[in-house]
Amino acid sequence: MFKDSADFRRVASGVLLIVAPLLQAIAVILDPGTWGDEREAVSFGDDPALAQVQSVMYHWAYLLMALAALGLLHVMRRRATVFGHIAGPLVILGYINASGLLMADPVEWWLGKHYAPEEATRIMDEMVNLPGVVFGFQMPWIFFAIFGMPVLAVGVWRAGFAHWWVPLVLAIGYGGSMAVPYGPATVVLWGIPVVALGWLGVRMLRMSREEWISHYPAARTAPQAVTPAV
Repeated sequence: MFKDSADFRRVASGVLLIVAPLLQAIAVILDPGTWGDEREAVSFGDDPALAQVQSVMYHWAYLLMALAALGLLHVMRRRATVFGHIAGPLVILGYINASGLLMADPVEWWLGKHYAPEEATRIMDEMVNLPGVVFGFQMPWIFFAIFGMPVLAVGVWRAGFAHWWVPLVLAIGYGGSMAVPYGPATVVLWGIPVVALGWLGVRMLRMSREEWISHYPAARTAPQAVTPAV
């Protein structure tokens, strides 16, 4: 498989579509802030080990989601191509930036350990509200990840690879999570996309090598002879 680029990319894309959203769903379950104080300076101090585990899982979930989005672009090579070329890179950039924000978690834990909760929250807010942090990592990049994946799934549906319910489920899960406070409801809402993206991943894994290759656009011109370099 590793010597065959088609099979490797097919399997890697399928596995990422299953694993990445699953990691995110597990991370929100493990996050002490999901069930405890919404101030991470407090909740992270309640269980520092678990706080670090969830932070690492979020980090890798977002990085792998970026790669999973790249895999989805393959099935949009022949249809909805321009749509994919626009939405795909924005989704990828969104998840990479979201991953970078996880570096704030150990800072917030340290502040909570050395300062009163109110002072720790004030310091952290002052840090993350710096213009460079806001426009370099948060705005509008976070929304490209959260809302971008359902939009990208619309392109996958238009390309004929997904059913209509896939982008709908992703919109309900990721979009709905923005309408409720981070907490137990987020567990449900971020668990929903696992079904939709996992279904896409399983479908990719079940594809034959020939089906995967069929998404490459046919060559429109005959190959031209290339003069070897001397």
